[in-house]
Amino acid sequence: MKLHYFPTPEATNTLSTEELRTRFLIGGLFQPGAVIAHYTDLDRMICGAAVPTTAPVGLPTDKELGTSFFLERREIGILNLGAPGTVKVGGTSYSLAALDCLYIGLGEKDVTFANGPTGQAQFYFVSTPAHAKHPTTLARRADVSAAPIGDVTKANRRTILKYIHLDGIKSCQLVLGFTEFEPGSIWNTMPPHTHSRRTEIYLYFDLGDNAAFHFMGEPDKTRHLIVRDREAVLSPAWSIHCGVGTGAYRFVWAMGGDNQVFADMDAAPLASLR
Repeated sequence: MKLHYFPTPEATNTLSTEELRTRFLIGGLFQPGAVIAHYTDLDRMICGAAVPTTAPVGLPTDKELGTSFFLERREIGILNLGAPGTVKVGGTSYSLAALDCLYIGLGEKDVTFANGPTGQAQFYFVSTPAHAKHPTTLARRADVSAAPIGDVTKANRRTILKYIHLDGIKSCQLVLGFTEFEPGSIWNTMPPHTHSRRTEIYLYFDLGDNAAFHFMGEPDKTRHLIVRDREAVLSPAWSIHCGVGTGAYRFVWAMGGDNQVFADMDAAPLASLR
């Protein structure tokens, strides 16, 4: 499990392109037959991916966790980005189709990932520390609906699908969902904002051969990252997080921190950006 230590805002402004990518961008998550996980020092969030092949794979038990098993003091949200697959929690198996989400609460010791009969499942997950147990809950993509927001004339018409949140799957602090765009819309989270009380992680997916230009940093000292398909961006509380794609894409967003109020954000007006 790789550890990520974040620089201060002041230090971030001095980083080269490669140094910026090393600190804030995570690639290579989806490796066949493996579980890859990255541990961050902001809100102790972990993000990773499980790609089973012929045999099931399980959550890691690396020493960085400081516990005897992954979910001893944690909760986790899992989104399937591939073909149908199965997540087994203890003695119960949950079948996840594409874009179905499974929440698993604190204390579940045995969690494994396996393929379904039709192809390659690809499970993306985000985990946060937890102080109480909430029940394992499955949310189907077909059962999650939301009205589009944004403006087609500004190329940001999109739908935000919330899975783990105050009015959905209950958790201690994890909030998770994904955003998808209408044809011709490519801007996300514009105008941008910061979360002074929460860390956020983006995973861009369904980019194909396109790229996303992800903007980060303090509003008056912005930086950017070129992001490819299924790469994640780590967004500390002081950083904006918005982007634009060269073509169609989706992105998973996940947050952890002081509260779970989705609208608790500090706006960064366009006029303030530099």
